[in-house]
Amino acid sequence: MAGPIPTYLLPDTAAIDGHGRLSVGGCDLVDLADQFGTPLFVYDETHLRARCREAVQAFGSGGVAYASKAFLCGAMARLAYEEGMDLDVATGGELFVARNAGIPGDRLVMHGNNKSDQELTMAVEEGVGRIVVDSFDELDRLEALAVVTGIKPRVLLRITPGVQAHTHEFVATGQDDSKFGFTVSNGLATTAVERATAAESVDLVGLHAHIGSQVFDVEAFDRAIEVLASFSAPFGLPELSVGGGLGVPYVEGESAPSLTEWAAGIRAVCDEAGVVARVSAEPGRAIVASAAVTLYRVGTIKELPGIRTYVSVDGGMSDNPRPVLYGSGYETLLPRAAAAERGRAVRVVGKHCESGDLLVREGWVPDDLVVGDVLATPVTGAYGHAMGSNYNHVLRPAVVFASDGEARVVVRRENYTDLVSRETSDLGPSKFRS
Repeated sequence: MAGPIPTYLLPDTAAIDGHGRLSVGGCDLVDLADQFGTPLFVYDETHLRARCREAVQAFGSGGVAYASKAFLCGAMARLAYEEGMDLDVATGGELFVARNAGIPGDRLVMHGNNKSDQELTMAVEEGVGRIVVDSFDELDRLEALAVVTGIKPRVLLRITPGVQAHTHEFVATGQDDSKFGFTVSNGLATTAVERATAAESVDLVGLHAHIGSQVFDVEAFDRAIEVLASFSAPFGLPELSVGGGLGVPYVEGESAPSLTEWAAGIRAVCDEAGVVARVSAEPGRAIVASAAVTLYRVGTIKELPGIRTYVSVDGGMSDNPRPVLYGSGYETLLPRAAAAERGRAVRVVGKHCESGDLLVREGWVPDDLVVGDVLATPVTGAYGHAMGSNYNHVLRPAVVFASDGEARVVVRRENYTDLVSRETSDLGPSKFRS
């Protein structure tokens, strides 16, 4: 038995009217599902802007980049930029989307543990503000590129501090055994700094570290900063990026520091360690996760007496793979009855051909759930749209931004033609083609 959905898991502008119906951005969620179809990502634009402004205020102008891998489309890139954030991109595709949205190259930070020659060329030619160098092979590529372009990009070296964050092993990145960065403990980081300092091909301006994602333990960030401060002191570099990874609550009972609290903690440790470099950060999940809910339509309710109740919806692991990848938990609610007690235990599953296609392993809904109901999962603004797929050739959902009673589509829903738009072979005549 569970009570009504905890309101702190909902977007900032979420409101429940006298009939129990839930709205976000002044838009009734059931109405949005009817208007735009399901599955549907609904973002609270006011919430997004507020978190961006909070991050800029906490870290200072030019001191914070939005980690776009959490959720990226043209509208989100422009929103973050309008609110004063730089953007962190990790592939040529993310770089292209950001530039296509009009974000100036010098407001971008380019990441990636295996940047191709093409991606590095794009970054240099687009005037990316910082390239975060991840390996000696990448330094080789930049040296070769400098010969061709004559451009000397500003770079940060990604340092692996040897700090184990308490998070899922798939998103822990700060430990010595990692595919990312130059490790401090074995001397590779020192060698990298010495090489980059002496190189004519790059302008080394600072160091970067990232210990993982969905990290609640602020002490892990503290330990990483202490390592970085000690390591960087002899080099006198002007910039230090502590990356991102701040966790957010997904289910009842979880809590996490705010962006403001996180930044204050980082600054306190930096001050204590005597860091004089400009300190920057790259939050992503903390900006967007709780800004969104995903709406589904219930298609099947399957009672297995003495076992469980399966509720099948019209999405699944193709729009939210996190439960499958990381065992992530989510809450459930019915937007038509958001204030209702949730007395019925269910397992929410998708429509894919996998027994592991789980969205909510142990969910709760009101007793009167019926086929056709709109079901919502909150805190789905990060790594849903971004990690979505076409498995089983399911169409990827639309994304809408809601604000002041208006909803606008920022990413349209795919159609069946999209599924074959990249095919090149002649399939012969078809009743579906004129």
